[in-house]
Amino acid sequence: MTIFLVIISIVLIAVIVVQIGKVTELAAKIRGEEEMQYEVNRSQGGYMIIFLVVFLVGCVASAIYLKNYMLGYGPHTPASEHGSILDKMFNVTLFFTGIVFVITHILLFYFGWKYSAKKGRKALFIPHDNKLEIIWTAIPAVVMTFLVVGGLDAWNEVMADVTEGDDYMEIEATGFQFGWNLRYPGSDGLIGEKNYKLITSENPLGQNWKDLKNHDDFLATELVLPVGQKIRVRITAQDVLHNFYLPHFRVKMDAVPGMPTYFVFTPTKTTEEYRAELKKFPEYNVPDPADPAKMLWETFDYELACSELCGRGHYSMKRPVKIVSQEEYDIWFATQSSYYFSNIRFKESDPWTDRLFDAELTKKKELLSAALGAESAGKDLPLEVIAFNDAKGYTLLGASKAELNILAGLLKAKPSAKVKLSVTTGEDNIAQIGDIDARTKAIADILYENGVSPSQLVLVPTTMATEDNATTKWVFTLLGAGLLL
Repeated sequence: MTIFLVIISIVLIAVIVVQIGKVTELAAKIRGEEEMQYEVNRSQGGYMIIFLVVFLVGCVASAIYLKNYMLGYGPHTPASEHGSILDKMFNVTLFFTGIVFVITHILLFYFGWKYSAKKGRKALFIPHDNKLEIIWTAIPAVVMTFLVVGGLDAWNEVMADVTEGDDYMEIEATGFQFGWNLRYPGSDGLIGEKNYKLITSENPLGQNWKDLKNHDDFLATELVLPVGQKIRVRITAQDVLHNFYLPHFRVKMDAVPGMPTYFVFTPTKTTEEYRAELKKFPEYNVPDPADPAKMLWETFDYELACSELCGRGHYSMKRPVKIVSQEEYDIWFATQSSYYFSNIRFKESDPWTDRLFDAELTKKKELLSAALGAESAGKDLPLEVIAFNDAKGYTLLGASKAELNILAGLLKAKPSAKVKLSVTTGEDNIAQIGDIDARTKAIADILYENGVSPSQLVLVPTTMATEDNATTKWVFTLLGAGLLL
């Protein structure tokens, strides 16, 4: 009903405008074109003054009303160290341009009223005035000089990169249609190399797994940062132009395919501290439409957005941002898993299947030691799937040998422990039963060579798996642990 009334009102206004035009045209014919033109000039001049007043009052009133939402005043003060510098620069610019805006509009509409055409008045043409040109050239030049110099100072301070000796944390944000891949360095604090030629479905960033710095890097679905820590963000894009935008921190930098950029900033307010500030403003003490049980200030979160129109799904690039204390960040950091060890390890794309890393060796020894000391007969030992270098060869992968060496050392140190090595294979591998038995012997030989007694290892015949197309698997099962290690 409301929409219908609006449409009817628009139609009626259009009709009235057309009728006024017809009446004006008829009056001009009756009273004479020249006299009618003078009357139109007078009325239009008056309308200009009315419009000037309404326009300026509307501009000032709307700016005051929307300053908390559009201009960064009120609750949304900057939450980063450099943010106040940018806000100050914008305030100074707004002050001077605001003065020019008001004066020029007053003169524009005032002159239209003051010097409207009248009977007997002649226009005065001034072809040149040195004094006037000096004034309107010198004043803007002086103002622009101060604005440009102030802007350059702000730019140099805000866009400064980290220097040697700075205490900072570096992360990487890669934009794509439509989302962000947020990569953090692991405990080494270093982000590994990547190459777009290495991008696959299981390696979305094209990380170079031969670079050991990549092994502890992890991907996060939300941006979590410690308060008070200087952050350097590497910013890249995989497809089209994106923009890394953190409005509450006054961070905004294009993500350009093939041209990495960066931004350095330091968060100064945790999410909880910012919420506490929002609580002081009445506009945030209303129920959240998405969660009526909570107020808007309670559900507030910083956000990462893309401020480029990067496609139809542009809106979905929004990601939550959490600023927490260093202690909370350390707890969150400890729960994250390396992308390499969670998704790449021992797969076809893993270039390190011939070895186990020190951390893996330590963890594997702890797991096997715990399993052998549990005195839980029938429990499978936590070894990775035994794998060989080729389809029909008998040479084990280096990582498999390393695990077997650990198991051999534990069994040798615990003569009373006994394990069973069983093999299951699928129907597709039945023609390779002879090879499988030979491989089983190769596994046992490694244990024997490392001092394991034949009485500690029981080999059982190969069995067929019930599932279709099952791969061949070698499984060690604890028969008896004896004394604890």
